[in-house]
Amino acid sequence: MQNTQQPSSPAQPPSRSVQRVAVIERLREAGILAILLLGAVAFSFTVPSFFSVDNAINGIGLSAAINTIVAIGLTYVIITGGIDLSVGSTAALSAVIGADLMGRGLPVLLAVLVALAVGAVAGLVNGLLVTRVQLAPFIVTLGTMTFYRGLALSYTNGQPILSLPDSYKAALGGTFLGLPIPLIAALALVAVFTLILRFSKTGQYILAIGGNAEAVRLSGINVSRYVTLTYVISGVLAAFAALVLIAQLGAAEPILGNGWELSAIAASVVGGTSLSGGNGNVVGALLGALLLSMLQNVLTLLGVQAFYQLLATGLIIIGAMVIDRYTRGQ
Repeated sequence: MQNTQQPSSPAQPPSRSVQRVAVIERLREAGILAILLLGAVAFSFTVPSFFSVDNAINGIGLSAAINTIVAIGLTYVIITGGIDLSVGSTAALSAVIGADLMGRGLPVLLAVLVALAVGAVAGLVNGLLVTRVQLAPFIVTLGTMTFYRGLALSYTNGQPILSLPDSYKAALGGTFLGLPIPLIAALALVAVFTLILRFSKTGQYILAIGGNAEAVRLSGINVSRYVTLTYVISGVLAAFAALVLIAQLGAAEPILGNGWELSAIAASVVGGTSLSGGNGNVVGALLGALLLSMLQNVLTLLGVQAFYQLLATGLIIIGAMVIDRYTRGQ
């Protein structure tokens, strides 16, 4: 006998929930922006050298650019309920391979593409271990963090690679219209990945997977494919961030990227991405990176020792997680 009973409509409560999350994200963005502006004003009186165009662009913006690029990829991963601790090691491995190929005479563009492919493969391995082998993301990426770092050290025998072409250093490490190219690249990537996350089917699937992966699977969507995709994105962006950084430094070292995972997770969480998954904000990751960079810049200008800077960063991360817990009602 056919069931003619009208199904209960759960549409309204989820709709209110989605709207509530959106409002919380906008309020958090506005709050971080307000803190940045108020902090800039307050610090300008405390540290005279802080309030200058050069410090704003090169001291804060340029420092935040690398962290922002890495944080974009990590934001995508965290939205699905995962984590990627291997971004720093992936960056190092991609950088030394790309730099070595340039030094051996391979065309710069081809060497860059190979380095990005290394990042993609590293992310793919992470994603397949998480989705196909069903291992915990923390354990997987903790293991590959060590493995990729070991590969980078083995590839170079622990030595830096110094033979980077001047054309490459000018292309990714120079300036355009007075702005550092790394900062321009970071802003462009924020725009692109914000549009993908908010207005594409891929982005909507990624957000839905973080909210309820089983429901998404039952609707016929290949959850493993999209989760793996987020790890590939994270690997490629970590590789790109490394390529940008070595263009500035003029050298690639196998220890490059040490601690990047913590800085990127911090920027993402401070910017409003929930570690429990289901929602995240690429613009928020940018604002989080800028906030952390501004704090580090001020403490450096004040002569505060590095370990106190770590204490301050840790307190900000804990505070952001507490705010996330209570504002989302989790």
